Amino acid sequence: MCGIIGIAGATDVAAALYDGLTVLQHRGQDAAGIATLDGSRLRLHKGNGLVKEVFDERAMELLTGRVGIGHCRYPTAGSEGSDEAQPFYVNSPYGIALAHNGNLINTDALRQMVFEQDKRNINTESDSEVLLNVFAHELQVQGRLDPRAAAAAVAGVHRRCTGGYAAVAMVLGLGLVAFRDPHGIRPLVLGKRERDGRAEYAVASESVALDILGFVRVRDVLPGEAVVITGDGQLHAEATVQEQPHAPCIFEFVYFARPDSMIENISVHKARMRMGVTLGQKILRLRPDHDIDTVIPIPDTSRDAALEIANVLGVKYREGFIKNRYVGRTFIMPGQGERVKSVRRKLNPIPLEFKDRVVLLVDDSIVRGTTSQQIVQMARDAGARKVYLASAAPPVRHPNIYGIDMPSSEELVAHGRTEAEIEKLLGCDWLIYQDLPDLEAAVAGPKFPGRKFDSSCFSGEYVTGIEPGYFERLRQLRSDDAKRKRRGA
Repeated sequence: MCGIIGIAGATDVAAALYDGLTVLQHRGQDAAGIATLDGSRLRLHKGNGLVKEVFDERAMELLTGRVGIGHCRYPTAGSEGSDEAQPFYVNSPYGIALAHNGNLINTDALRQMVFEQDKRNINTESDSEVLLNVFAHELQVQGRLDPRAAAAAVAGVHRRCTGGYAAVAMVLGLGLVAFRDPHGIRPLVLGKRERDGRAEYAVASESVALDILGFVRVRDVLPGEAVVITGDGQLHAEATVQEQPHAPCIFEFVYFARPDSMIENISVHKARMRMGVTLGQKILRLRPDHDIDTVIPIPDTSRDAALEIANVLGVKYREGFIKNRYVGRTFIMPGQGERVKSVRRKLNPIPLEFKDRVVLLVDDSIVRGTTSQQIVQMARDAGARKVYLASAAPPVRHPNIYGIDMPSSEELVAHGRTEAEIEKLLGCDWLIYQDLPDLEAAVAGPKFPGRKFDSSCFSGEYVTGIEPGYFERLRQLRSDDAKRKRRGA
């Protein structure tokens, strides 16, 4: 998962891109980059690390220009070196920089096609560089440079690329180009503000990046749509593919997005509250005479759900863990041993909230189970009489192939196990999962009843379809053993 942002403004945009990336930092902590367009010059600075580590005063001074794009990254597949940082750049045609969030699932075939047919070289393992070169080739064959040509190039991308992707590109001589995959799996939001009598536009992975910059959220970029904002501030939007099943990623609402974001016209905060209501109701159905004393969230993303569970059950809600905010997200950690150590560095229990109590711990989801195992034991060590564990999401039994670095199936704690077996492995006295229909209804809410989502990591149903052998190649890329080999460990 990554964060992307693009701005077409009336003045220099680098500082705004920097600020936008800081509030998208939760989407990627591995690398960051900004590219700006200053007349006929493209300026680019990127590197490994957090946004605040990559950009110093000198770097920001060099990033002049009224159009720009930014990216913060964590690695989904491929290598993890500094050459993978985005945006990527190609000089033909015209000069194009591109930043991408998501994952292409036909990268191998595309890489060969780009080299053999398009006569373009791919210099990294990143599917983002492949996407950039496909877009560049499709723009080149148009033979002209205007918004309609850019939209036609996006249509060519959709014909050739399969997967979940949102991208923002900067084309010299034209301006900003933004697009999403035809199923709208990865999010992209459009905003607008007025400055000095001129309209300025921005696109970002989440609306919170628009909020802090003073942009008004206009709408989501539509699946399969091309949005072009020219250097003089004119917006052109065009549908480039026939309508496909709309399937936004449900894991954005479960875990990844900030609660103060709006995605697909749904409040992430309210979606998580509704998850808590439905899960609390399930607990009451299963155990109307439950003995739960206290509901305790595993910070941060489970707080909204945990509070509503406590309300439904009529029991106390308490903060039982103190979080060290200077440790990254644990399921992003590169190795199992590192993840185990990081959990203890990340959370510390407050014994007074556990001693002699039956506690219900609430998490947004359970992926590998490493974190959950450690936290259950922490609760016991802090004096809990019984430890129950509730997941606001169903069991994660399948890899996410559209841009979230969930591991191969064999490394998922729920893969091939019953809920009773998972409960025993995690060491809790009772394990409660959300049901998938309840999760989908909670996210859709009363405004969008029956809305469909990409829930493939729970259901195993992939809206794009899967080629034979894909999961074996994915296992070779994503397993902890594969990542250790790439790092030379």
